[in-house]
Amino acid sequence: MSVIKPVSGSRPAVFLDKDGTLLDDVSYNVDPRRMRLAPGAFDALGLFARMNAPIVVVSNQSGVALGKFDEAALTDVELRLQELAAGAGARLAAVCWCVHHPEGRVARYRRICDCRKPAPGMLERVAYDLQFDLSGSWMVGDILDDIEAGHRAGCGAVLIDNGNETVWQRGPLREPDAVAQNMLEAARIIERVWRESDEHNRAESAT
Repeated sequence: MSVIKPVSGSRPAVFLDKDGTLLDDVSYNVDPRRMRLAPGAFDALGLFARMNAPIVVVSNQSGVALGKFDEAALTDVELRLQELAAGAGARLAAVCWCVHHPEGRVARYRRICDCRKPAPGMLERVAYDLQFDLSGSWMVGDILDDIEAGHRAGCGAVLIDNGNETVWQRGPLREPDAVAQNMLEAARIIERVWRESDEHNRAESAT
């Protein structure tokens, strides 16, 4: 994980799944030339930038544990993510990977961990390091494991309903707070919630 040090004070962030949410879903891809923003993602990144919202990518990369590619390959993936964000006028505050899998072929990555979504470890660690307020933060993803990870970390959660969730294993922590068709719609939902929260807080402080 690489991070950019935060400004002082606790503020909410937006956590984004990578494959199928921020990017078009290409299985086990670590070739930067094949990385493309998903529908609505370019405009969503621009909107988050205008909102001054810290953006964090949190992604399971089990291909490392399964021997599909080396962990070092993720360095170029992160650089490409930053390039794509910059092209939309945004900057990623952090990019976090979980490279583990309980049935991994590579012994040092074969484990049950607290960072592989639906576990909330990636979100909790970056929030601790960068002083983010998880209770006001949002997780955006295309499967219910993303939703559960967000909720277990104490965040709101938006599901991108693009057909990538095929199991639909329901549960109390796996029900999204909102459903969107693409990243831009998800960004607008988060913008509205934050705006309404700010208006409520200002009204309360005025009384």
